[in-house]
Formats: sequence, C-alpha cells, structure tokens
Amino acid sequence: MNAQQDEMQLRKQLKDLFNSQRFGVLGTLEQTHPYLNLVAFAQMDDMRSILFATTRATRKYSNLSSKSGVAMLVDNRANEVADFRHAIAVTIIGTATELEGNEKQDGERIYLAKHPHMKEFLASSATALIRVQVRTCYVVSRFQNVTVLNL
Repeated sequence: MNAQQDEMQLRKQLKDLFNSQRFGVLGTLEQTHPYLNLVAFAQMDDMRSILFATTRATRKYSNLSSKSGVAMLVDNRANEVADFRHAIAVTIIGTATELEGNEKQDGERIYLAKHPHMKEFLASSATALIRVQVRTCYVVSRFQNVTVLNL
C-alpha cells in the first residue's frame, strides 16, 4: 500500500473506533498536574473535531478555561488477554473551546445523534458543549505498534 492508502485505512479504522465507543478519557491540565475525566463524546464526520458536554461548575471546565490544550484517550479494550493483540487506543491531542451560536446548534445535533439520552443535560443553561479541535492522533495497536495521524 502507498502512504495515501495507509492514511485512508487509518482514518476508516479511527472512524469505526469512534463510532463504536461512547466514552473517552479527557485529560486537562491543572496548575501542576494532569486531571482526567470520563466523558461521553461524539465526533464530527471529518474527524477533526470531538464534542463533549460538561457543566460549567466542573473542575474540567475551569481547567479548559485557563489552559485549552487537552489530550483524550479512546480505546476498545475489553480487559481481556486478547487486548494485547487486538485492542486499539488513540490519544487525541487538540485544543478545546466552548461552542456558541450556530456552531453550538450544529454540534448539539451531532452530539444528540449519538447520545439522545443526554438531551435534558445538554439543554441546561449550566451545560457547555465543548469542541476539541484535533491536531494529532497517536494510534496504538497490537500493544506497541504506533502510528501518527496529523490533522
């Protein structure tokens, strides 16, 4: 395969992974250390943006407000020995911003298509819809095979 075919295959693999998983681990930065949270996410079709919702009164929102750089881990592990050969984990590096206006409406539609049970939470005035603009994906498969996709 050539480089273009490899990238197309990797993008398909990532899209399949993102479609199959509902949760990811979001890493934000506090003053001196990382802070991790489990978040329900949805991705834009172009895979350049990941969406998640949070209330503004959370530590993660406070962290994002002061430092917008984030990392997010999405994986398909089953906590089985076979994961060493079959699991895939993606570390997403990007920048987080709160969506507003028309962008927020478009994001809500995408987010609720994956998480319709979150409608009431998302409708709350205390909830922010956050977009992570994806810069780089580090894909780990077969335990130690690492591939980098720059978006």
